[in-house]
Amino acid sequence: MIRKSKNPLQEKESEGSAKRNGFSLIEVVIGIAVIGIALLSLAQMFYYAVMNNTNSDKMTNATFLAQQQIDFLRSLNGQELSNMAASPVDETIDINGDGVIDFRRITRLTSEGLSYRVRILVFSNERKDENINNLSDDPVKYHARAVINTIISR
Repeated sequence: MIRKSKNPLQEKESEGSAKRNGFSLIEVVIGIAVIGIALLSLAQMFYYAVMNNTNSDKMTNATFLAQQQIDFLRSLNGQELSNMAASPVDETIDINGDGVIDFRRITRLTSEGLSYRVRILVFSNERKDENINNLSDDPVKYHARAVINTIISR
């Protein structure tokens, strides 16, 4: 029996191509790590986007509540405004009717002759038990969601 011997170049090429057909374990681990880091950063960006959207929603609702109060005060006559200037109005508001307090709105009127200086502060529900004077004196410290100052004249 005569055996044909293979060409040594063909053997080296076939061995080299066999080594290049798949990924090594290290390459797979590195690939998974790169994909994991990319997914983690995308998840973090998604979380921050949701939190920013929630914060914007709270600020929008608070500004609406403050503007709503100003519109109500502008509909009052001089005597009714004078009665409200006697003491601040402190309200807790359930904006969506689910039985949970969402906001706290404080309205202060100060009489200045025929006009009234109005200050409206709106806080999120975390401040529902805080002292009204503390909130009024330093709304920035207590993270007021909306602060509106205006003048109503009669």
